[in-house]
Amino acid sequence: MKDRFLLGPVALFGVLLAGCSAPKAVTPTLVLPVPMQVSYESELGIARLGQMLTASGLTPEQRAELFFQRGVVFDRVGLRAMARLDFNRALRERPDFADAYNLNGVYLTQNQEFDEAYEAFDSALELAPDYTYANLNRGIALYYGGRPGLAARDLKTFLDEDPSDPYRLLWWYLALDQLDPEFATEQLAAHQLQYGTDEWAWDIVGVYLGEVTDEQLLNRVSEESADNQELAERLCEAYFYLAKQAQRNGQPDQAAVYFKLALATNIYDFVEHRYSLLELDLIGEQARLRR
Repeated sequence: MKDRFLLGPVALFGVLLAGCSAPKAVTPTLVLPVPMQVSYESELGIARLGQMLTASGLTPEQRAELFFQRGVVFDRVGLRAMARLDFNRALRERPDFADAYNLNGVYLTQNQEFDEAYEAFDSALELAPDYTYANLNRGIALYYGGRPGLAARDLKTFLDEDPSDPYRLLWWYLALDQLDPEFATEQLAAHQLQYGTDEWAWDIVGVYLGEVTDEQLLNRVSEESADNQELAERLCEAYFYLAKQAQRNGQPDQAAVYFKLALATNIYDFVEHRYSLLELDLIGEQARLRR
């Protein structure tokens, strides 16, 4: 949903990546949005849903839906503890609520509670077998849980529903890359050849294939974004996938900066924002282990 109060796009140039010591790291000119702020509509929505929950005579199904909708708004504005509490309340009111299981599983994944996350996604898919976003989220949980084979299977299911979506392709590729990097790159190139378009996000695939540079991607995002919200959303995505590519290239410091830049957009409900935070937690854990 678009905010009513939009700022014009802002590109801050000449920002340097400090401390990038990995070999062959190339520092692009960075592009930054004005970080998104909580909208008036979101604040009002939280207040209205809270009032509706105090009404008498609500059925358990109605209360579950209201808790879920308020949880979605809490999630959108970054109040994750409140969101998770509401999703759990929704499940207590309605134990067959597939959407609530799905989003609860996302939070469990972010907290690295992988077994519980798998159970939540399994429940969502048992209740709604065609709920392919649960396949996406279970695939991501399996990816971070160190089960790339199972992750690739779920992520391929999600990709097959819309093979023209470059984001679905990138997640499948990330799982395949942990199994067989050469095969993963072959599949990425073949899929791009068959389904690729001029949509800007396909340039991320181009980065992974060595056809587009980080700077070319960021420049295109800056030039083609219609307003600050679109700029922030696109940069959240772009910086996350650039970070994953920097990891593959043995550039952990540059990857960490890119993850932080994705977080700085404040697009809390994007997959890329959620897992940038998890990635930084994992980087911190690895650093502690090396000490």
